[in-house]
Amino acid sequence: MEMQYRRLGRSGVKVSVLSFGSWVTFNSQLDDDAALACLQAAYDGGMNFFDNAEIYAGGESEAIMGRVFEQLDWPRHSYLVSTKFFWGIHEGVNTKNTLNRKYLSQAIDASLERLRMDFVDLVFCHRPDPETPIEETVWAMSDMVSAGKALYWGTSEWSADEIRAAWEIAERHHLHKPIMEQPQYNLFHRKPVERFYKRLYEDIGLGTTIWSPLASGLLTGKYLDGVPEDSRANLPGYGWLRDFLTDAERNAKVRELARIAEELEVSLAQLSIAWCAANPDVSTVITGASRVEQVHENLGALDALERLTPEVKARIDELFA
Repeated sequence: MEMQYRRLGRSGVKVSVLSFGSWVTFNSQLDDDAALACLQAAYDGGMNFFDNAEIYAGGESEAIMGRVFEQLDWPRHSYLVSTKFFWGIHEGVNTKNTLNRKYLSQAIDASLERLRMDFVDLVFCHRPDPETPIEETVWAMSDMVSAGKALYWGTSEWSADEIRAAWEIAERHHLHKPIMEQPQYNLFHRKPVERFYKRLYEDIGLGTTIWSPLASGLLTGKYLDGVPEDSRANLPGYGWLRDFLTDAERNAKVRELARIAEELEVSLAQLSIAWCAANPDVSTVITGASRVEQVHENLGALDALERLTPEVKARIDELFA
């Protein structure tokens, strides 16, 4: 099956239904050469959106992506790049866990320098900031777009109320509105996308660029017999994942899902990614990979998507109810 492209919410820009993200992998698992091979494989498979963030590997993920894009030398009109701001990578009262104007206006310049780009296509507020008035953040993000440093802005892991408040402030002041949200979405984490944001798709045309479609690898089946040596759960700072990944009840559901995948002649990972993509409110599913083979495996979700009949979806819903 060929790559599908969907409008990002009510905007005019289209994103590939499967996209490529650099969280966890770039720098901690991938050097420049491996990153280049993975990005090329993703691009050749039709992916046109590449997701990043300032905080990933403390800026090094952006730096790797910037160097690699320079080598690949693809036409800039043929792909979209994102970054995200909130946690900050410099110590200081105005540079950590904030969405204040000073931080945002300087953070975008530093990101563009690392990415070796004149602009990013999408920029996200990586988390909500309860200490900064939403109005200040909306003005700063809108100014970023007006300055041509980003083309569209949005949020990540914001509540429906916060997104609506930001949109209404922008509407009131004729500013650039937030057009997309980047939430976690997978078979174990459904409520925000399916329930909390439901009104926003219709009311404001919200797009979604969802992350963790495989629930940090749980939905690949690789944790059915414990934690493998090369797992991200063994990476420094990711110990919190171990309990989630080894939960017996969750793994029992994964075993059942594996039987459905076997019937459809697709892998568990392909079925899990396809399930996310089957939701019409999902604009793009951000996939990750540390090897070219994984990129090809993820692209196989396009075939799995064709096999997801209403009957199969109903069986999966029943299993994960």
